[in-house]
Amino acid sequence: MSFNFKISDLTISDFKQKLASANLSSAELNQLGDEVNADGRSGIIKAYDVEKNKLLAKNAEISRVSEMYEFERQIAAMPGNPVILGLDEVGRGPLAGPLTVGGTILKQDPIILGLNDSKQIRPAKREELKNQIEAQARFASTFSVPPKHIDELGMTECLRRAFTEIIKQAQAAGNVIDVVLLDGNPLGIDKREVNVIKGDGKCASIAAASIYAKVTRDNYMREISVKYPEYNFAKNKGYGTLLHLNALKKYGPIKGFHRMSYKPIKMVIEEQKNK
Repeated sequence: MSFNFKISDLTISDFKQKLASANLSSAELNQLGDEVNADGRSGIIKAYDVEKNKLLAKNAEISRVSEMYEFERQIAAMPGNPVILGLDEVGRGPLAGPLTVGGTILKQDPIILGLNDSKQIRPAKREELKNQIEAQARFASTFSVPPKHIDELGMTECLRRAFTEIIKQAQAAGNVIDVVLLDGNPLGIDKREVNVIKGDGKCASIAAASIYAKVTRDNYMREISVKYPEYNFAKNKGYGTLLHLNALKKYGPIKGFHRMSYKPIKMVIEEQKNK
């Protein structure tokens, strides 16, 4: 047993401190519950319930993320621990800024709690996870495609080229890749490609790639926003919000930064011509 205190000898404040530092297992916490109920003080019961709920939530998160690691191993359908490169993109839909793709190869242990579709994670937590991925992953990188190339080549070709570049980076770093997991529909970029619809919520390495790319692109858009504050890129990240569209009508698109081939930008350019 990892707790060596008698509840009846403790104040509520002391009990909270002891409980917070005890690092009890589920079995130990359940056993402690008998002593808590015997003590009967409402403050003691409340502190115990808070700690028990934290442990339940942590165990549920461990189970959820473990399933993401296991799911992609099952997809790989290889014995042992196959080297899995997860790929994902952010910035497909914005009117401005780059398309950014991410790629990660995760170690099987320790698992990174909190992995999920980057859109489901609050910004501060995404930053924490990016740092954790950077510290723990076998490989983590991004590649960004400027708006000019999106206009010239189209989104699908840009995705192909960007994902191919990440694969090259991973291999150049010494990784012998067994499987390339790609979120979404087939792109035919590699013979090892396996596609997973909504993979950023199902596969650990794709989720990590999604987070890594999202934080990288968002930080870049915040930097650009300092130069062009009227477009509020720090908040809208280049997406077509009402404030962004109004700024476009007032100031026009930024050459080299807005995607001139996108319909809303074309409409603004046409309106300005007709004035």
